Amino acid sequence: MSRLPRAARATSPATLPPAGLDGLDPAWSRLVTVPAGTAGTGGEGRAGGAEPVDRTWHLLDTAGSLEALGVEPVGTVLCVHGNPTWSYLWRRLAARTLATAAAGGAAWRVVAVDQLDMGFSERTGVERGLPQRVADLSALTEHLGLAGPVVTLGHDWGGVVSMGWAVDHPELLSGLMLLNTAIHQPADEPIPAPLRLTLARGVLGRATVATTGFLDVTLAIAHPRLPPEVAAGYRAPYRGAERRGGIGGFVADIPVDQRHPSRPELDRVADALTRLDVPALMLWGPRDPIFGDRYLDDLVDRLPHADVHRFEGAGHLVAEDVDYASAVETWLGDRVTAAVPSAASAAAASDVQEAPPAAQDRPLWHHLDTLAESDDTALIEMVPHGAARASGPRRVSWRLLSRRVTEIALGLRKHGVRPGDRVSLLVQPGADLTAVLYACVRLGAVVVVADAGLGVQGLTRAVRGSWPDHVIGQLPGLTAARALGWPGRVVSTQRLSPVVAAALGVETSLPEIAALGRRAGRALASLPDAPAADAPAAILFTSGSTGPAKGVVYTHGQLTALRDALADQYGVGPGTGLVAGFAPFALLGPALGATSVTPDMDVTSPRTLTARAVAAAAAAVDATVVFLSPAALTNVVATADALDARDRAALAGVETFLSAGAPVSERLLAAAGELMPGATPHTPYGMTEGLLMTDVTLDGVRAAAVDPAANGVCVGVPAATTRVLIAPLDDRGRASDTASDAPGVTGEIVVSAPHLKRGYDRLWLTDRASVRGVPGAAAGASERWHRTGDVGHLDDRGRLWVEGRLPHVLTTASGPLTPVAAEQAVEALADVGRAAVVGVGPAGTQQVVVVVETAARSRRPGLAAAPLAAAVREAVHAAVGHRVAAVLVVPDLPTDVRHNSKIDRTRLGAWASSVLSGGRMVRP
Repeated sequence: MSRLPRAARATSPATLPPAGLDGLDPAWSRLVTVPAGTAGTGGEGRAGGAEPVDRTWHLLDTAGSLEALGVEPVGTVLCVHGNPTWSYLWRRLAARTLATAAAGGAAWRVVAVDQLDMGFSERTGVERGLPQRVADLSALTEHLGLAGPVVTLGHDWGGVVSMGWAVDHPELLSGLMLLNTAIHQPADEPIPAPLRLTLARGVLGRATVATTGFLDVTLAIAHPRLPPEVAAGYRAPYRGAERRGGIGGFVADIPVDQRHPSRPELDRVADALTRLDVPALMLWGPRDPIFGDRYLDDLVDRLPHADVHRFEGAGHLVAEDVDYASAVETWLGDRVTAAVPSAASAAAASDVQEAPPAAQDRPLWHHLDTLAESDDTALIEMVPHGAARASGPRRVSWRLLSRRVTEIALGLRKHGVRPGDRVSLLVQPGADLTAVLYACVRLGAVVVVADAGLGVQGLTRAVRGSWPDHVIGQLPGLTAARALGWPGRVVSTQRLSPVVAAALGVETSLPEIAALGRRAGRALASLPDAPAADAPAAILFTSGSTGPAKGVVYTHGQLTALRDALADQYGVGPGTGLVAGFAPFALLGPALGATSVTPDMDVTSPRTLTARAVAAAAAAVDATVVFLSPAALTNVVATADALDARDRAALAGVETFLSAGAPVSERLLAAAGELMPGATPHTPYGMTEGLLMTDVTLDGVRAAAVDPAANGVCVGVPAATTRVLIAPLDDRGRASDTASDAPGVTGEIVVSAPHLKRGYDRLWLTDRASVRGVPGAAAGASERWHRTGDVGHLDDRGRLWVEGRLPHVLTTASGPLTPVAAEQAVEALADVGRAAVVGVGPAGTQQVVVVVETAARSRRPGLAAAPLAAAVREAVHAAVGHRVAAVLVVPDLPTDVRHNSKIDRTRLGAWASSVLSGGRMVRP
């Protein structure tokens, strides 16, 4: 500790914490004296053959409380804090596990240590590097007589120590859990800036020991800010410089380079970690300025089987920012308690042989192979990017596209892209994006697609959350990536000047990658073997309209099942001309064998699409199928007067028209049908997690509208390979854990299909919730299910009706109210454009409030005029039997960015609550 002040070498005995610390039960505290651990060939007190020195630890141990309850623990959770916290970090887990045990659930013993020189453990005055700390913890657990199953739980530098213990005790270890921590520091990257500053000459001692600076900063970065009583609990052991030597010692022990004495131990543990095959859990706060997502990505590479959940908005003190204790307990029940085998089951399991990965009969690039010699058009860019923009539409043949995909795949392989690598694509829809996407999929890389409609903040969350290994992008995307610190080796879609390339961190360009692939093709006999059907292929981000965008993981098998479902449902295949006003469908064109075109539009704003742009695209491919989002369709219908005879002739050749992504009214679908008189209008129901779940035609919508039992939006019957169930709502608007196909029951819509997503990327809790209580959730089940978050019902003809989103259900005194039927009734009024029904007040007694956009756009928000308010009240009462407390008018209802059509009812509800309780009448 030579770089630390003399106070860092102070000694003092271990003590018990003072009474009254928030959330800490004194019954859990105990002092344990054991010999210091033996690290390597020596250890503390071993010089000259001396016996090891006894050291006294303070720890929290719930064994006594469990004994008082009369229950036997099923195992032990060994918790190790980091710097500058102490075992107080784990108080919520101790309390929760005891409450569960008292209620008859699994009884886990929690042992949470104060590392020596930290918390209320002994101040040794001796420098304790990582090898010594791992050895110390082993000496303590040996003295405690811990027997399996033991599951470790570590945070910060305690995560490293707990991993060291884990790899050294495989005979006891049944699981490993980590909060924000790290096990590897890349040699070519600096340690995080806050730590570099703290380690600077002349700063270390003052920041960590002489003052409370390091402690203050750590507590200040909690999200939200810690309550004063909790902050006081963390400060309790560190009141005085002589008590803070361990804080400085921990920082000084960070292996900043290969010469650091703790580096060999860190490397040993990091290497051994890759051989652990026990269940693992990582709970992460992505706003951590120290242990960010790059360290999570490294840990996932070492433990690829781990369950991972990133808590959006949480930071370094994730144990304070979120309810980590319930997540830990849930995971223990899923992965450890339920997995402890009996002798008989273990013997039976040893006889089970894993089936080999399934091969793909017709992979996603099947048509690229079969049409590789065809000069027919594969895709058209109506407005090419870059210098080709002025030359008009760009046509790409199947021959050229197939060759380009092969060249890029071989070039990316030569560049260092490997199967399983994540490749973020920051490219506008068009030929470049199509070629790169299929090249990555063919190579076995995992494409990460988060469209620009998420906005800069949403894109940043998406890209950093998925932590790609490579980024391929156009200049605007690469500029943002550099400015916002997005990860990955960078490839530009065009050649850049050396100065610009260096400024953006660009290593090479797509033309150079293709040239590299052409040269590699002479040396390589073929591309790599096709990925297995269960290998991940893509991470597609949701719109973020109901919270932060989520990365939806699809395997190769699921994407091909999606292709086949679309082909079977709508007859899309070779010979089809496909106009795709929604990027995912444009990208699926080559997989379907269709000739696809994206019309001239700003993909970040669907409302920029005009009727003339759709007609021009339809003429370019002799379109037979058109797909538009509802927001795009609204503007197409609004601009239809600009169509000339040639435009109308091009649209008359369309045979199938699709619009999906949000509810589509009969009026809008009919207006689109008038523009495409030869087409059958369809509105499929689906989501990013499964793009085609049900389907209904315009005739079907009209037939449903006159049904006396109509309630909501009819989205038709399930597709051929889809099943739909309903999980009923209780009186508080919560969906049950059981689901059925009984007609007339309103509840959460639950779907199953072969083309359903595999799961969410690094969102284990979200993924778990999406299959809660539904068939197929059990491991090894053949069916995959998904709770959609939508509410609705099935009728006696098997048709599905959507009534809104689960978070938007109103909980009134007379029971739950879904919003869509009331909104439809209001939107039928002549003076109303769109409407949203929201709840104001406490759950269970919410009042109904209607917020409307008037047909003649209002200039400012306010209370509706008396005649309109009366008409709205009458319409709602007639439709759903509820009284309306207030009717508000706004110029524009807030919608999501990507679709421009999903109304943000949560935001509207908060706004209505504010203005009706006396807040300022501002726009929502």
